[in-house]
Amino acid sequence: MRRSASLSPIVGALIPLLIPADADAQITRLVITERDSPTFEGHVFGTVGTYEWLVGYAEGELDPADPRNAGIVNLDRAPRNERGRVEYTVDVQILKPVDPARGNGRIFYDVLNRGGKRALGHRVNGGPNSNDPRLASEIGTGFLMNQGYTMVWNGWQADVSRERGLMRGEFPVPAEPDGSPVTGIHRHEFIFDDTENPSTAALTYPAADLDPSLATLTVRQHSRDPRQTPADLSWSYVSEDQIRIDRPAGFDGGAIYEFVYPAKDPVVMGIGFAGARDVVSFLRYETEDEAGTVNPLAGHIEMAMGMGISQSGRFLRDWLYQGFHEDLEGRVVFEGILPIVAGSRLTQLNIPFSVPGDYSRQHEQNTMPGHHFPFTYGVLTDPVSGRTDGILARCLATGNCPKVFHIDTDTEMWVGTASLVVTDTGGGHIELPDNVRAYFLAGHQHAPAAEPSRGICQRLSNALDYDVHSRALIVAMDEWITQGTEPPASRYPTVRDGTLVDPSDPRAAFVAIPGFRYFGLAKKARILDYSSLPPEEGPAYPVLVGTKDADGNNVAGIRHPLLEVPTATHTGWNLRAAGFAENAVCGLTGSYVPFAATAEERRLTRDERLSVEERYPDRESYVERVRQAAERLVRDRLLLPEDAERIVEEAQAN
Repeated sequence: MRRSASLSPIVGALIPLLIPADADAQITRLVITERDSPTFEGHVFGTVGTYEWLVGYAEGELDPADPRNAGIVNLDRAPRNERGRVEYTVDVQILKPVDPARGNGRIFYDVLNRGGKRALGHRVNGGPNSNDPRLASEIGTGFLMNQGYTMVWNGWQADVSRERGLMRGEFPVPAEPDGSPVTGIHRHEFIFDDTENPSTAALTYPAADLDPSLATLTVRQHSRDPRQTPADLSWSYVSEDQIRIDRPAGFDGGAIYEFVYPAKDPVVMGIGFAGARDVVSFLRYETEDEAGTVNPLAGHIEMAMGMGISQSGRFLRDWLYQGFHEDLEGRVVFEGILPIVAGSRLTQLNIPFSVPGDYSRQHEQNTMPGHHFPFTYGVLTDPVSGRTDGILARCLATGNCPKVFHIDTDTEMWVGTASLVVTDTGGGHIELPDNVRAYFLAGHQHAPAAEPSRGICQRLSNALDYDVHSRALIVAMDEWITQGTEPPASRYPTVRDGTLVDPSDPRAAFVAIPGFRYFGLAKKARILDYSSLPPEEGPAYPVLVGTKDADGNNVAGIRHPLLEVPTATHTGWNLRAAGFAENAVCGLTGSYVPFAATAEERRLTRDERLSVEERYPDRESYVERVRQAAERLVRDRLLLPEDAERIVEEAQAN
């Protein structure tokens, strides 16, 4: 990395950028250890010019007595400094215009996913390539930089490793009043998806006692099967952080092993919520810190929005739900947030033994914490749990809710009970609050595959790219916040229009596709009692899915031009292959099933879907229909003109 002459690695470490605020500020220091200016080999982004990259860390402290911190689990048992506050440190990176006056005055906060960044667009178009993977992954299409955004990241997990180039937080470990370790019963699930025997498994939290009689290990083939302890299943501690499992006969590579044991030293992981709140608030509102060094963004930020994809989208929903949407002065942190592919889930960040990377799916970790009422944004009464709540409940009480774009793919319908975002807990239609829009990315899988492949799934994975729609929605969110321009109306399957139905409904099933099986299998959210482990399972909430057209593609939602003018069936779900819990839903992977090329091929394979030959008389007519579909989405502000051009070029090359 090329650094400016004024800030070498050594000097940068010795002369930190200390960003002071008043004595009550949560961020006490921001230390910049590296500056690459200009970055991206001096590439000029539109009218904004060059960018620079600041790398460092922030030191913060939290007052456990402050009501806005009081909900952080175990904060009251964490070590305190001489001011009675709990200290923490988070990695911070800032990508900003070299001349901030040429930027757009907005922070774009990208919630890290397991310590890693997520660029909007993985292609490098119009910008330089770089051997530095951090830079190459972030330039993407150059979209955010061409718009003039200042991008901010900070670590919020303490269980990821910097050795892999990831960003993390350093959070304290609580103790009992007598100084002894905090202990509790913890649970892990392991699915090895291989045939190795024996297997080793890492424990997130160390065992509090290595007496094997205090722990249990069970196995089951599918998530709804009874837990078993066959005679040839055995295990032993390798260390307090690892166990060895001798796997039994009769269970394949996709079997579920569940280990329940006494653990110790839970990290106060909920500080991750406060850290995100305070880093962004500091960069927005403060000018200097206790040492008097100037905030590099001071005077140049007018608005901030936050985006989170997958785990990071669940983070944003839970962050908002738990009341971290305002800083200690009651000021808003984000004017808008975009939780992407989160489904109806929250996180398990703010619990005693948090493992933020774990989340429930249809087969894997089906009973993990973080999938519970409330599911949607408005405040509802849930007759199943007897509670009244909503994601927006706290911000409605303070009158400062952000604008929300909730964005899901077809995958979230099958593994993330996404229908509960737009229904009540009985499966009935609801209207979303005025500050919320919901968009369904029809026919997409949770994250686009780089190239279609099978892995442990039965069908090829789905490479349909939804970043093109995310970019358009970022523009729409910005215009909604800064100009008051109404965004595109929600596009999501609904019960009211008949496009959201039970998985057993024929409208959700598939046409006859050779070798493609449909079981209507979808994850359910249930009432779970964690007073004992494994948790006791109670009633399930209804789960609904989107209806399909004659090709097996989603009817409702935002239909990508290559889905609107298809050459294949694209789904958000797939099935596990033989040897890996066959016919369970295959994680977060979708399916890609090309049409037959000719009518004769279709007849021979008994494929009910029209062939490519029968649909499109020639390449020109196909490309023209793709162009028209792209233009309709541009008019609807769900696709940017430059992305429409790329899609048409892709169709021409198809």
